[in-house]
Amino acid sequence: MAVIRPFCAVRPAVEYADKVAALPYDVYNRAEAKKEVEREPLSFLAIDRAETQFEDSVSVYAPEVYAKAKELFEERISQGIFVEDKQSAYYIYQLEMNGRTQTGIAACASVDDYLDGTIKKHENTREEKEQDRIRHVDTLSAQTGPIFLAYRSQATINQLVSKIMETQEPLYDFTAADGIAHRMWKVTEEAVTTLQEAFAGIQEIYIADGHHRAASAVKVGLKRRKEHPDYDGTEEFNYFLSVVFPYDQLKILAYNRVVHDLNGMDEHAFIASLKFNFELMIMPGFPCKPVEKHCMGMYVGGNWYHLKAWEDVYEKKDVVGQLDVSILQKKVLTPILGIGDPRTDQRIRFVGGSHKLSELAEIADKTGGVAFAMFPTAMEDLMQIADENKLMPPKSTWFEPKLRSGLFIHKLS
Repeated sequence: MAVIRPFCAVRPAVEYADKVAALPYDVYNRAEAKKEVEREPLSFLAIDRAETQFEDSVSVYAPEVYAKAKELFEERISQGIFVEDKQSAYYIYQLEMNGRTQTGIAACASVDDYLDGTIKKHENTREEKEQDRIRHVDTLSAQTGPIFLAYRSQATINQLVSKIMETQEPLYDFTAADGIAHRMWKVTEEAVTTLQEAFAGIQEIYIADGHHRAASAVKVGLKRRKEHPDYDGTEEFNYFLSVVFPYDQLKILAYNRVVHDLNGMDEHAFIASLKFNFELMIMPGFPCKPVEKHCMGMYVGGNWYHLKAWEDVYEKKDVVGQLDVSILQKKVLTPILGIGDPRTDQRIRFVGGSHKLSELAEIADKTGGVAFAMFPTAMEDLMQIADENKLMPPKSTWFEPKLRSGLFIHKLS
């Protein structure tokens, strides 16, 4: 039984919502983040990435960076840029991209549900990546970046959400600079109980995106429990900020790969090495975008190729072994290109599916390497892997559109 509960949000005043809303902190490098904050000083990125307020000589992880984030957060509340709701509520959050909408509910998920597996994971996390967000959340005493969760659709929830959107004006309705529309409704008091009861009937919730943010939020919650040994479970630090979506509204894009070199081989030797596991076809003149599972596009030496894995490569494999990213890792990246751990090897770069395939080719050309255009992982595969307590290879999924930070914030006290 899942606990998805309402909360008192800190959120932007209506006139500032479009300026405050920011892409997640981890989609930018330092230079990109600084440029974005210079473009829009009210962007929540100034709080999420407070190193943008300092010279580059100051470490991203310096204590003064986290202190600055807290200072900016409190300052913007006092200035009226943010308002604090006094009554617990759910918030319907709809995103529209290229004519396709996905509608979720901003709420708080349970630390205990994460710990006991009601909230299911499909990726490992890395301690060093968690530490930054742990310090950020702990210093602000607030969670600022929502975790992207998914659940199997429930008719009761769908009908109630549709009714609210049809009968109420949205709190926010704006289109961001990247063309993605954002709308948000506050769920009225009489509907809160209905939604809470409907979520209680859900047995599994899945992390779609934000494994490190989730792990960090949970660790701050556990830290607060140690600091408050008389806690009773109702305290805000026992919950973390999320947006939960019906899984069938979500779209996973490909997460492509570029390897910077051919591991000492020339182009012809490399291509020849692939023929043991793949059917190859040259695709002259245009990028090769795979259209079905177990196929991928490859760019090397100025040419695009279509690769199709032989059946004996993946047949009788479990759901993880049948993933195209697993096939590529086990049959090409590790044995041929020498990429043992893709999470740490500096020779491989991951490129989200929102980028054009021509960009992959440009990256490969610069270093004399090879690019792979992947077929997207299915949402059903993600859920089955999580249900079986298995893990995907790193960088298996890329979700679009991205949730914006700053539209709702969860205070821990």
